[in-house]
Amino acid sequence: MISRQVMFTRRTAPYWATFFIILLTAGWLLWIGREPICKCGYIKLWHGQTASSENSQHIADWYTPSHIIHGLLFYAALWLVAPRLSFGWRLAIATLIESAWEIVENSAAIIERYRAVTISLDYYGDSVLNSVADIIAMMLGFVLASRLPVWASVALALGLELLTIWLIRDGLLLNVLMLIWPLEAVRDWQGAL
Repeated sequence: MISRQVMFTRRTAPYWATFFIILLTAGWLLWIGREPICKCGYIKLWHGQTASSENSQHIADWYTPSHIIHGLLFYAALWLVAPRLSFGWRLAIATLIESAWEIVENSAAIIERYRAVTISLDYYGDSVLNSVADIIAMMLGFVLASRLPVWASVALALGLELLTIWLIRDGLLLNVLMLIWPLEAVRDWQGAL
């Protein structure tokens, strides 16, 4: 049996904090009425149709790469801003930021914004499962950035972004652009797929 002293140490504290951030995020999303899983009643590892009511409802989809890129970017930013902070605490901070985004992204105001200015007319928010999977994808990107050389992290981020732009005419940069400053030309180009 593992003693409580061994489980909760200074070294494990940031990882427990990360776990509780994810747990609280899932709890908050459930509390505000987000669906736990897809309304279809089943869970898929991958859902590849973006123009579908099941998009952002399963574990992974074409927007998962953008969350991996979040992790790569958060690692770089926190390495620059807080280089003395331990890896665990930087991961906890990145998880807090990603979780805050998942909460904001699933607010009624942002969901309506996506539906009004993008081609995502069938978007009604993420399932809780998808939001938690998105947070874990960010954590994967964060861990990869900590292990890969800088050039490989940059290549991975660019590769994922170019792949999603090529395959679904969307990605992290286009998503942010269309949310903040929607362009009719981009919307038309995305809708032509």
